[in-house]
Amino acid sequence: MAESGYGFDTLKVRGGYNPKDHNYAVSVPIYQTASFELGDTERVERLLRFDEEGYLYTRMGNPTVTVLEKRVAALDGGTAAIAVASGMAAITYTLFSVAEGGGRILTTPHLYGGTVDSFKRIYPRFGVGIDQVSDPDDPEAFRRGITPETRAIFIESISNPNATLPDIRRIAEIAHENGIPLIVDNTFATPYLLNPLKHGADIVVYSATKALGGHGNVIGGVIVEGGTFPWDNGKFPQFTEPHFLLRDESGKERSFLELAPTSPFTLRVRLTYLIYFGAVLSPFDAYLLLQGIETLSERVKKQVANAEKIVRYLETHEAVAWVSHPAAEGSPYRSLAEKYLPKGAGSTFTFGFNGTEQQSDIFINSVRLFSYQANVGDSRSLIINPPKTTHGELTPEELEFAGIPPETIRLSLGLEEPDDLIADLAQAFALSRSEVA
Repeated sequence: MAESGYGFDTLKVRGGYNPKDHNYAVSVPIYQTASFELGDTERVERLLRFDEEGYLYTRMGNPTVTVLEKRVAALDGGTAAIAVASGMAAITYTLFSVAEGGGRILTTPHLYGGTVDSFKRIYPRFGVGIDQVSDPDDPEAFRRGITPETRAIFIESISNPNATLPDIRRIAEIAHENGIPLIVDNTFATPYLLNPLKHGADIVVYSATKALGGHGNVIGGVIVEGGTFPWDNGKFPQFTEPHFLLRDESGKERSFLELAPTSPFTLRVRLTYLIYFGAVLSPFDAYLLLQGIETLSERVKKQVANAEKIVRYLETHEAVAWVSHPAAEGSPYRSLAEKYLPKGAGSTFTFGFNGTEQQSDIFINSVRLFSYQANVGDSRSLIINPPKTTHGELTPEELEFAGIPPETIRLSLGLEEPDDLIADLAQAFALSRSEVA
């Protein structure tokens, strides 16, 4: 179907799919096959020259996965997308592709713990350097942090775990003034709450495992390309150099930018990192993600409302030292939330438990509705203690730099009745006090 002119809720159900192309199947079929019949040698030549759209091998592309890619690209307003096997694969393929060969990534301490740890332990071994700004709330800190080797700025639109917010448009302007792209992890916000591309971002990545899928039953990631960054500005020869796999009918080698002027980034990720590193999303997992996306706006709207109600409750509780969510009273991110997230600043946030470590453990062990697990964006409400789990890789100094003190507890609000969730928290707070006393 043509994507132009349709609203978000139409695209989330129908985007990227034409039943006529799939035997008129109403639901997107699961093409559970490793490879595809090639037809004849002439057709293979056309496929390899990109003169004809088609499929050779599911590691390179699959019709079910293609629908997912087109649908997410449509929801984000991107020119193309590529789905991979996890959110970490999406981040790694994106940052490696832009900074390979000795480039550096400028980022912040306000990131998921696994991302931070991979930056510290893995990326330098592949020749990719990482720099962190000292004050992520100051856009000018990014300007000061850029070096001649910087190849991209990487941020989270709503940070994990504290739901802090960056000034996306200002950071994008600084990146572009220095000839580098802005890459945004939009996992917590989803395209329903925020389209970073509309605010100047160039690449958006998702852990589709989280709110995009929304049901805790699949692992996946997506990379979305904006299609406007000038990859031919001299800093990114990997997009402008002729490539052997991109030969035309006469045998002339073409560059990724020449072959796909509005989607060179995702094409290059597909033909290098995806097919050779191999973090491929299965057709069945793509189908599950498509099912989740069909109810994305309904789920996220309810989860945001639940989160805001829980924030109000926690702010007045004696067992809570502080609440970190843009909707919280006195939040320094209130104006940024109004600017970028008018439909709500997400359903995942943190609070400080006002008590001993023993009381905090009793509190977590006493909840009945909140599931104790390392995920977010689920239809079920979740709870976890980041300093020991999701950000357990960080040293005490790194946790302090990231603003994650020992008393931090993270909540991800689901679809339950908010009054039931409040009652569950209340009884757990009470037990954490009584059992120690």
